[in-house]
Amino acid sequence: QVQLVESGGGLVQAGGSLRLSCAASGRTFSSYRMGWFRQAPGNEREFVARISWRGGSTLYADSVKGRFTISRDNAKNTVYLQMNSLKPEDTAVYYCAATGSTGWVLRPDEYDYWGQGTQVTVSS
Repeated sequence: QVQLVESGGGLVQAGGSLRLSCAASGRTFSSYRMGWFRQAPGNEREFVARISWRGGSTLYADSVKGRFTISRDNAKNTVYLQMNSLKPEDTAVYYCAATGSTGWVLRPDEYDYWGQGTQVTVSS
């Protein structure tokens, strides 16, 4: 089992940056692909980015491509989401998640473990 705890959210002005962290418990962190999702009020949870087991492969939603970077440090059991050039429409609760599934894993139901979420608010 994996427990995930996100941190790093907050209030930032448009154009600013934030770095989210997600610390995982357990010694099997490197056996999971990791993803970031977000959910704004009234919206469904949406895919943001995911990273492969050793970090060699990443995938991003079109809405964040070129602005967000996902990375991981398996020695620290941590996955990161660097968010630059933030926009008001990036405002949401951000969740990290772990999956043991194969395939594209773009849907929330393909992920096995979830953190509690961290709020990101971008003011205009």
